[in-house]
Amino acid sequence: MTKAVADFHTHTFLSDGVLSPCELIRRAAVNGYQIIGITDHVGLGSMERILTELRKECRLVEKYWALELLVGVELTHVPAAAISDLAKEAKRLGADLVVVHGETLVEPVEPGTNRAAVSCPEVDILAHPGLLTEAEAELAAQNGVFLELSARRGHAYANGHVAALARKSGAALIINSDSHQPADLLTWEFMSQVGRGAGLDAAEVEKVMREAPQRLLRKVKGCAKG
Repeated sequence: MTKAVADFHTHTFLSDGVLSPCELIRRAAVNGYQIIGITDHVGLGSMERILTELRKECRLVEKYWALELLVGVELTHVPAAAISDLAKEAKRLGADLVVVHGETLVEPVEPGTNRAAVSCPEVDILAHPGLLTEAEAELAAQNGVFLELSARRGHAYANGHVAALARKSGAALIINSDSHQPADLLTWEFMSQVGRGAGLDAAEVEKVMREAPQRLLRKVKGCAKG
């Protein structure tokens, strides 16, 4: 079977990463990526500009390199009560993918952010949700919001907790890099280790790595506009 990496959460120098979009995509391809979502950090004021710039870069690359590219945003440290409106605005502006910066253990994210994200069908991924509750995991399952197992240091602290709640609730899991620099990019082998480290068994890791990306891709392609 082909071991093609799918990663739906990465950053460029348009927010706080160190690589240009083109260099990020090139380095990802060398690591065996087949699908990459570029989801720079945004708020309301920067959303349209960043989506426009990313779309131009991705349209150029698509002419020459055979990768599935998704243009998206990560709604980061925004008011929890604004998440639904911001996610809808991102989709209106043509975002393929909406990620919400969840209540990670290592940053002072506003309480209520996780619940707002999993309650919103326009949100595709709740990134590094930290100490997610059982009720929030159930909402994620109901609304088709994927829960992230993060490969990023610090954000990964609660991966085992998130995996256990996803198993109980039926919520979908996805493994992402949250890449900000070249060393953060995933390989197939490291993705597998992240899954096993979160407590998934071999069959669950296979499902998250092979089936979940295709399921998420179908969701975002069905919702994409513009």
